[in-house]
Amino acid sequence: MKQICSVILLFLISCKVDPKINAPLPADDLKEIIPAGWPQPVYTFSVNTISEDKFILGRSLFYEDMLSKNDSVSCASCHQQFVAFANAAHKFSHGIQDLIGNRNAPGIFNVNWHPAFMHDGGINHIEVQPLGPISNPVEMGEKIENVIAKLQNSEKYRKLFKNAFGDDEVTSQRMLRSMAVFMGMMYSYNSKFDQYKRGENGVQLSDAEARGYNLFQAKCNSCHVEPLFSDFKFRNIGLSPDPALKDSGRYRITKLNTDIYRFKTPSLRNVALTYPYMHDGRYATLEQCIEHYNSGVAMTINLDPLFSGGSMPISAQEKADLVAFLNTLTDNKFIKDNRFADPNFK
Repeated sequence: MKQICSVILLFLISCKVDPKINAPLPADDLKEIIPAGWPQPVYTFSVNTISEDKFILGRSLFYEDMLSKNDSVSCASCHQQFVAFANAAHKFSHGIQDLIGNRNAPGIFNVNWHPAFMHDGGINHIEVQPLGPISNPVEMGEKIENVIAKLQNSEKYRKLFKNAFGDDEVTSQRMLRSMAVFMGMMYSYNSKFDQYKRGENGVQLSDAEARGYNLFQAKCNSCHVEPLFSDFKFRNIGLSPDPALKDSGRYRITKLNTDIYRFKTPSLRNVALTYPYMHDGRYATLEQCIEHYNSGVAMTINLDPLFSGGSMPISAQEKADLVAFLNTLTDNKFIKDNRFADPNFK
């Protein structure tokens, strides 16, 4: 009997569930990338050099709730990896104390090519971009000096800053530069469309996708310029102003009457994932978004000259073909890249 009990005990020990093991934190293959045929990026890492420890720090900060006033909201709260770092199905993001903003959270990828950030271009440098949401009263609602004090009081962050910069002093420049390294490594250039353009693995577009691509080149490529699928300019595409939001767009920044209702052209990469659409999230589907150009262009002030003739006729078949093409811009490799996932330090 004693022998049988010993065998059972040995069996139970051998079947014990292994403790959870977090994904390894070090990030391999960290380097600046300019895909073939792409323009030179606006931001390079000539001064803010790339290092694994700086990336790890930036990654942790991106998922860190302490960046908000009541330690409840992080950058990742509104920028989720599985939807290309947009906010899944949210028209407007929820900030501290469940406060709600008035603009849709865009996806984060290929940010090194952006000359300006936010829908109105209110921030013009990637290294200061996080200060916008951190200080916004309905987003993270915190002062940068308080963020620095909280990080300096954290043993975990003193260690991460020391690893990245040689000593454990926490400064705003170090914090922001490490976050720029993390976000700057979010390259998205491996969609089906990219593989087709590069002639990889015999990838071909379907008939519907090919028709959609031809239509895109004819009707959409003036603003959504390949390969980034945006010209990053500010345009009024004839969206009827929402009287409840009273959002004047670029005018908020420049105070120029010519900028009223102008918003930054978004990239269409990963667009099938980043719904709802437009700066105010008014359209839930790609079909609705395309229908705007077919029948919804409003003759507002400062309407872009491209829409001077009003709406552009698009048939039901053309709409379906365009959607088929836009789906080829989804980069599944990017959204599943574990280097950008929550490090789960806690």
